[in-house]
Amino acid sequence: AGPWQRKPLTYRLVGERLCSVDEATAGGGTYTRHGFIFSSLAGCLEKRSEDNGLPVVSVVRDAESQLLPDVGAVVTCKVCSINSRFAKVHILYVGSTPLKSTFRGTIRREDIRATEKDKVEVYKSFRPGDIVLAKVISLGDAQSNYLLSTAENELGVVVARSEAGRDGVPSSDSFASFPPERQLLRPPHLPCGGTQFQEGEPLMPGVP
Repeated sequence: AGPWQRKPLTYRLVGERLCSVDEATAGGGTYTRHGFIFSSLAGCLEKRSEDNGLPVVSVVRDAESQLLPDVGAVVTCKVCSINSRFAKVHILYVGSTPLKSTFRGTIRREDIRATEKDKVEVYKSFRPGDIVLAKVISLGDAQSNYLLSTAENELGVVVARSEAGRDGVPSSDSFASFPPERQLLRPPHLPCGGTQFQEGEPLMPGVP
């Protein structure tokens, strides 16, 4: 038997604080912040004893656990609300894999565009109901509020909600009427593989 220890009731959530860096060394599935070790996965806590030094703590994903957003992952999300500083979203896909449950994310004003960040206005970039491709730049906190960015050419709005409540996709006739400030992509790259959109149909499978 190896030096790994796993207890049945030590299931940890994303962003959950595990211990101080004075008590252990961060292993797989963890990260350090402000002198503490946090879980970057939802899974079982494991602790490995070291002969000369602190024990190593790791979090191992359960085989049946769902895929979780990780730093650098491209995700598809739906905008829920906006204000002058950020847009709140629900993360629906990681890559092309649909999530069993949604996670909350935030796109801050300074993370919307790579250039002229001081001129960005959130309400001109996104509207509630937009479907957006974004990249995870931070795992966020214990509430799974991931920080996201659209500051790359291949990221941005793939299905846009107009002020009139109608939807359009890049390269469609309805898309030309959207303001130029919107962070819109051409052509759309939906994870479900679809590029056709008919008014009145769901924007994505399982997304109202």
